[in-house]
Parts: sequence; structure tokens; C-alpha cells
Amino acid sequence: MTGVFAILALLVMGAIFGAVLGFASIRFEVDEDPVVDQINSILPQTQCGQCGHPGCKPYAEAIAAGELHNRCPPGGEDTIVELSDLLNRDVIELDEESGEVSEVKKVAIIIEEECIGCTKCIQACPVDAILGAAKKMHTVIEDECTGCDLCLEPCPVDCIILEPVKETQQDWIWTKPNGSDGVPQMISVRTL
Repeated sequence: MTGVFAILALLVMGAIFGAVLGFASIRFEVDEDPVVDQINSILPQTQCGQCGHPGCKPYAEAIAAGELHNRCPPGGEDTIVELSDLLNRDVIELDEESGEVSEVKKVAIIIEEECIGCTKCIQACPVDAILGAAKKMHTVIEDECTGCDLCLEPCPVDCIILEPVKETQQDWIWTKPNGSDGVPQMISVRTL
């Protein structure tokens, strides 16, 4: 008999807690702006801070609130055009104060012989692409590096350089030559 009372007591408590949680989920519901999520999905997610915000999501929130949408150097012109289309705004040039767009993807390289292990580059890297310990040589995880150049300035011995990413067969793209009228021409491949 006591087992039945225990089960009934648990059922009543479960129903009460369920009702309280259901009420709380309705009462304290947070409405997310779908435009912020759309803007955030267009941004490159480098979290470099060149736009003046600590990451892409805060910058997306600022754009949705009316801030200019031309402060993302890693996204470049393509991102500005996409954001302009989404927000029905004019396409504007990249803000020069935010940085410049590099046509070639770059990656940070640490010159190992000169690294003193100060860890200042590790603290500056927004995507945790630098490995190392205090007073030990550091290295860059090339696949994680976004080439944002935020690690260059804090380095006291200037042992970090940006180099173009080496082209491999996986990321090489065959660019088609333009004709005299500026329109890309068809390239035919003959088989023998």
C-alpha cells in the first residue's frame, strides 16, 4: 500500500513540476530575430574582430539594428553583396578602416627559430589556431587559421608572417581566360 502512495506522490509532483516548467517556458520565452540568424549565416565565421565586434553573431545583431554592413574584410565584396540583397540596402564598398580584402587566402606562419614563447599570439588568435606553451616554441594549425593577421601586432619579436596558402589539387581552380570583349570563353578539351 505504501508503494502505491509513493507512486501517486511522484506522479502528482511530476505533474506539478511539469506545469511549472510549461508555464515558465511560455512566460519567459525569448524571441530570436530570424534576420540575425540569416545575416550570421552569410558572415564568414572567422571571429576575427576586424569589424569592431567580438565575433560574427554580435556583428550580425548590429547589422540587423542598422549598422553598416561593409566592415567584414574576410567576407569581402561577396558578403557585402549578399547582405545588401538580404537587407534591401545599397551595395557599398568595404570600409577601409576595417582592413583590406586579400584576393589570395593567407595563413600565419611562425618562424620557429625566432619564437620566444611569449604566448601573446595565442591570446590574440580569435579561432585558437596557435598552439604552444609559455617559453616554448609556438606553431599554427594551418587548417584553422583564417589569415586575419590579429596575431602579427602583439608579437614582440616579429616572428609571425602571413603567407599565401599553398595551392593543392583539392583547392585549385582553373580560371578561364577572357575574350577580347571581357566575356569568359569556352575552353574545349580535345580527346585523341
